[in-house]
Amino acid sequence: MDIGVGLPTTVPDRDITRLPAWAAHAESLGFSTLSTLDRLVYDNDESLIALAAAAAATSRIRLATTILIAPYRRDTAVLAKQAATLDALSGGRLRLGLAAGGREDDYAATGASYGDRGRRLDAIIEELRGHWADSSPIGPRPVTPGGPRLIVGGHSPAAMRRAARHAEGWIAGGSSVAGFAALAEQARTVFAEAGRPDRPRTLSLAYVSLGPDGQQTAENYLRRYYAFIGPKAERAAAGVLTTPEAVRATVDDYGAAGCDELLFFPCTGDPKHLDLLAEAAL
Repeated sequence: MDIGVGLPTTVPDRDITRLPAWAAHAESLGFSTLSTLDRLVYDNDESLIALAAAAAATSRIRLATTILIAPYRRDTAVLAKQAATLDALSGGRLRLGLAAGGREDDYAATGASYGDRGRRLDAIIEELRGHWADSSPIGPRPVTPGGPRLIVGGHSPAAMRRAARHAEGWIAGGSSVAGFAALAEQARTVFAEAGRPDRPRTLSLAYVSLGPDGQQTAENYLRRYYAFIGPKAERAAAGVLTTPEAVRATVDDYGAAGCDELLFFPCTGDPKHLDLLAEAAL
């Protein structure tokens, strides 16, 4: 199982000017992927721009949106151009994770409709493929033939079918190991029912906050980040991994559950936490 790490683009102490050095350090430690979370109505850094900064500072590590909420972006041609540029900049290292998201305020801020976001995401993916085709007048051509590799997120049957139609894999939007195992099995079943000869690449996320103030740091961050889900925000904060032992156990459990890549998202932008995570997880 590959072990990736989230970029600190949503944490309270983030500093975008330190992100290239942070990304380069993560690559030197041996993580498989640098990943981003996506929000619009929140004080965070934009996902594709952050990944572009990381791409310029690295040469090996994969880059991924996990996930990008595509349907609130109303211009698919612009999104296609941005993703193709990032794919070219990184030498084909981009994995574009897409999902419909669950925050109405993100959609309201751009004037995009919320209720039909899943259906529109299907159409957006088709449009992206068209813009990345050799016959498209919109450049640049992605380094990856046919466009960046796609991952689809979401726990609904419709999201699973979307992954089987359009993507190389499926990503869980944060869940327990037991929950992941059941959902990943559903994804494999849906891929098979769709006539796919390959098995889906499966990914999941986990929050981590190591060090002496780990629990408090996590609570300060996640209570605010997940405030829109009400009391469940407390559950998200309580589930953060705060010890090396918990990190190692989580790696073992997800590996046993058949996860192909586990992405750890630190609750701080302090680079010393990368070293603590690498020591525990790699």
